[in-house]
Amino acid sequence: MSTDAPLPTLPFREWEETKTTLHLFTQIVGKVRLALHPKLNHWWHAPLYVSARGLTTSAIPYRATNFEVDLDLIDHQLVLRSSEGEVLKVGLAGRSVGQFYRELFFSLGSLGIDAPIRAKPFDPDRVKSKEPFATDETHAAYDGESAHRFWRALVSIDGIFKRFRGRFIGKSSPVHFFWHSFDLAVTRFSGRPAPVREDADPVTKEAYSHEVISAGFWPGDDNLPEPAFYSYVNPSPPGLEQEPLRPKAAWWQNQNGSSMALYRYQDFRTAPDPSADLLEFMQSAYEAGAKLSQWPREQLERRS
Repeated sequence: MSTDAPLPTLPFREWEETKTTLHLFTQIVGKVRLALHPKLNHWWHAPLYVSARGLTTSAIPYRATNFEVDLDLIDHQLVLRSSEGEVLKVGLAGRSVGQFYRELFFSLGSLGIDAPIRAKPFDPDRVKSKEPFATDETHAAYDGESAHRFWRALVSIDGIFKRFRGRFIGKSSPVHFFWHSFDLAVTRFSGRPAPVREDADPVTKEAYSHEVISAGFWPGDDNLPEPAFYSYVNPSPPGLEQEPLRPKAAWWQNQNGSSMALYRYQDFRTAPDPSADLLEFMQSAYEAGAKLSQWPREQLERRS
């Protein structure tokens, strides 16, 4: 996998309003997949995926047919396709969240698809909105160039994450885009159950029912207002922050009592070999967690 094409800049504050609108769009589309796709372990029936044109639900079974919903970030359209040959499109630019919601569900209804969702933002503090989707006329900022740059970054990162996933022969998640937190992620499993967190909600209990080391990318938030890569271990072993990370620009940061490895997107995109440096970051964070958590690495890692 090459990153010969220049990697785009993603200045967080410059496209923050567009990011929020796009985040809410992905939550609406993602909730449709969550509602109708057969349940999978660790909530893997919920995420979206990077596609050749944007983000997609992939095929969702529905009665005797299937359908998929795409956010085309080249032509900037919502595209709804069914296995019966129907194709419906709605433009993204100039659409409020409320308009987007109503037009998507009108389109689903015209195809005879009933998708009961909880029609309000997930994690309202993160998206800074508690307004139900149907009545949200506030969030309507959509700069197509910014959305396209974000997707171009995801395309490059998605390929590198898939290479990293291919090195592991144990259980691993797909590379998927979590719409609730607006991040691309891939997760490795040790194969062992994790201690049950008594205070955890049902979603968290399912997601972290087994030991994991996860790596991902997100475009920034108020806590870190720039795009960055991350990696964490769950359960987080003591002393993790003392383990070495590669490349030199990576660092450990305390995150809610656990250690999270971080690596700035800007350091990645300006490196002489971005792919190699990102793989080194993920590999070093994995090695640190697997060592301290005593994972059976000889059973889990590809040796050739």
